[in-house]
Amino acid sequence: MIRIAVVDDKMNNRKVITDKLSRNNFFTLVFQAVNGEDFLQQMRALPEDDQPHIVLMDLEMPHVDGVSAIGTASSLYPDIKFVVLTIFDDDDKIFRAIKAGACGYLLKEESGEVINEMLMNLWESGAGPISPSIAYKILQMVQKPVTADTVVKNDDNLFQLSEREKEILQLLSQGLEYKEIGVKIFISPNTVKKHCISIYQKLHVNSRSQALRIAYTKGLID
Repeated sequence: MIRIAVVDDKMNNRKVITDKLSRNNFFTLVFQAVNGEDFLQQMRALPEDDQPHIVLMDLEMPHVDGVSAIGTASSLYPDIKFVVLTIFDDDDKIFRAIKAGACGYLLKEESGEVINEMLMNLWESGAGPISPSIAYKILQMVQKPVTADTVVKNDDNLFQLSEREKEILQLLSQGLEYKEIGVKIFISPNTVKKHCISIYQKLHVNSRSQALRIAYTKGLID
């Protein structure tokens, strides 16, 4: 069986999606989550053998949105395939979702047959499912000439870390403790600790090892 999780803040959307998935006997629903925070909490509680193979993720959700959830989870659970399932098809959301680690991007308007077929192709061949209109937009994005605005957009910080937080994250990667970091950048150990708490909150983790894993995989540190 192919284990699937559905993350969407609207109950009716979750019902429509699960109804579409129920037409394929190879799919089994592991759990539903109401936002990215709920999804990450449920993932932490699941044994590895029960984790979903594929996660269908909405983008616009309260507390932790889909892009941020994918950014964290794709680093912590690299074997899981994250597929955006949303109504949005604007360039910025497509770019940010792919940058975060999504392997596919489907519009909710797709029929159940199309969604099921594309998810089966993902499982069998690894081919990322992309709605035709999204594929066309991605092609346009690739063909656009590189401009200053594009460069800035491509360098956007996925997790919105401040320059100080990125500096501290880099020092954490060197194995330094709070006191040693404070000496290096001339702030108190308590201030370093507060920055670390903020870093963990933005990355949606609760330990240094998890934070560094995300930092390395997402290129947040050298």
